[in-house]
Amino acid sequence: MSNHDKTNTHSSEKGIFNAPWEKSINKILTPFDEFIHRQTTSGILLMATALIALLLANGPLVSSYEHLVHTLISIKIGDWALEMTLHHWINDGMMALFFFVVGLELKREILVGELAELRHAALPIGAAIGGMVVPALIYFAINPDGDAARGWGIPMATDIAFAIGALALLASRVPKALITFLVALAIVDDLGAVLVIALFYTDAIALAPLAAAAGLFALLLAFNMSGIRKTMPYFIVAVFLWYALMQSGVHATLAGILGAMSVPAIPKYKPERFSAHVKELMQRFDANHQPGVSIMTNDELRAVVQTLNNSVHSVEAPLQRMEHTWHMPVAYLVIPIFALVNAGIPLEFGALGETLTHPVMLGVTLGLVLGKFIGITGVCWVMLKLGVAVLPKDTRFTQIAGVSLLAGIGFTMSIFVAQLGFENNEEFLLMAKTGILAASLLSGVAGFIWLYVVSKPN
Repeated sequence: MSNHDKTNTHSSEKGIFNAPWEKSINKILTPFDEFIHRQTTSGILLMATALIALLLANGPLVSSYEHLVHTLISIKIGDWALEMTLHHWINDGMMALFFFVVGLELKREILVGELAELRHAALPIGAAIGGMVVPALIYFAINPDGDAARGWGIPMATDIAFAIGALALLASRVPKALITFLVALAIVDDLGAVLVIALFYTDAIALAPLAAAAGLFALLLAFNMSGIRKTMPYFIVAVFLWYALMQSGVHATLAGILGAMSVPAIPKYKPERFSAHVKELMQRFDANHQPGVSIMTNDELRAVVQTLNNSVHSVEAPLQRMEHTWHMPVAYLVIPIFALVNAGIPLEFGALGETLTHPVMLGVTLGLVLGKFIGITGVCWVMLKLGVAVLPKDTRFTQIAGVSLLAGIGFTMSIFVAQLGFENNEEFLLMAKTGILAASLLSGVAGFIWLYVVSKPN
């Protein structure tokens, strides 16, 4: 095969080199399409790691699995040391990145997304509130007192990756507006879960570290007001904010939310200014281009390309850039690792009857499956009847009901709240996790079948 033929196997257009898989990777997607694609893939990956965790917790490697999860890891600088188990590093450290991405998504939705317009935001906000209150009430009705009552916040949360992944499988049968509705609902739901964690799952408060955290957050806001768009200053201060919150008694992952709230959402260049600047740079590029000469030996071209690269960053809001940068490692690494160390539940089929009737397990399962369905569907029905909200475009009420079933997939955030509520009670934690897995499976299957039946192919 000649060199010319070899080149053609990797290139579809003159002047473009494509590796074998590069064309599909470089397909242009809108930010929302990219978001859905990543959430769908994350949901599949999350399911796989959860199954692996279950196999590890119930197979011959169970002792090695438990030893790994509880391995102590420490960071020492002189006399200062920070020591936690791998389990805590993941739940308190890596999950701060998860909350950071949640915060970025929430801020974007409030500024320019579904939550920006009250008329469009009313239904998902109301649905999210109903989907948090009713599950908590159902759980509390079954577990009204004692240590078990601390788990009332567990069935309030919806796992955005799993829920959207399940709905995306029906993309050919449901309107895009229904997926948008679920995204907005899940993001408001995440905000509610964050508030619940901050207000009700925080024990003793140390005022000095809390004051330091407040000062660091004020510094982040000062960065924003000063027009600082480089990400490194925000990252450095956010790390200290995380440590200060950990020492204060407030859950350290909230540093992720606070850090996200401080990220600038306004780009430096307006589109018109960017367009004119790019045209000027391209004129310089064309004037200095030498056919057949590599760009690596042309300093002027390299300077133009670098300036163009800087300009591209300046026309995109830092919030969007950071969401794009961090969404992939969080979706494909942080959440699956979280599932791997938290979803390992020992299954004892001999005690299945006792497990299924345990108040904590019942409260979590019924809260997620029935509570989400009743809360979301009921609130939406009332709001639509009163005329204070409108259905998303091309969407029927029966499809909203199907989405309310999918919202019962609680996985990531529910397990996170369970870890906080039952940190010192292994039995209740085991029952809560079992209820979360059972409810997520039931809700996912029921929601998928419901929507498949009531929706017609587009």
